[in-house]
Amino acid sequence: MAGHSKWANIQHRKGRQDEKRQRIWTRVVREIMVAARQGGGEPAANPRLRLAIEKAKAANMPADTIKRNIDKATGNLEGANYEEVRYEGYGIGGAAVIVDCMTDNRVRTVAEVRHAFSKHGGNLGTEGSVAFQFKHCGQMIFAPGTSEDRVMEVALEAGAQDVITDDDGAIEVITAPGDFEAVKNALEAAGLKPEVAEVTMRADNTIALSGEDAARMQKLLDVLEDLDDVQNVFHNAEINE
Repeated sequence: MAGHSKWANIQHRKGRQDEKRQRIWTRVVREIMVAARQGGGEPAANPRLRLAIEKAKAANMPADTIKRNIDKATGNLEGANYEEVRYEGYGIGGAAVIVDCMTDNRVRTVAEVRHAFSKHGGNLGTEGSVAFQFKHCGQMIFAPGTSEDRVMEVALEAGAQDVITDDDGAIEVITAPGDFEAVKNALEAAGLKPEVAEVTMRADNTIALSGEDAARMQKLLDVLEDLDDVQNVFHNAEINE
């Protein structure tokens, strides 16, 4: 199945994430705490916690820091009580935006998110206003030049829902959220390591933005991602700068 060209956007996003590396620990800690509180502190029985710990290790977080935050979440140590909240809205050119937050103060968080949208040309919408344009799924992306036949063979055998070759040669593997870990492990065991591997909100269709509109959209996304309570920002804009 063919898809749109995403590789440049993916590399662009990764580069901006690298610039903000110092904030990754904060986000990973919150993800660990929420995952542990909801699903228990034993990684073997909690897939979401396993994924959060994997992110923490990739960010070079010490094992004792990981354990301490699991203990906080499960009541063994005192710590902040974070809850998940999602906001939806529109960016430049009607692009759909989802903002996932973890917060200990909903009033503060919604005020900051609303201000970011309104100041930078977007609009905060109501619950459900754009989420229907996205699919909650596991996503792995392989660089152009990776063997499509090999990826497809291993991924589909392991339970993937779809394998998509984008216009620029990048290969996407799409899974149900619950099958993400098994498919990822099977691909890596076959020597196929994805450039991106995450459970995400994948846009069904994209809106191409260029020139001033692209710059304005990127500014909005940067401001949202810099908010302390924001964990992830998903959108359907293809930004051509």
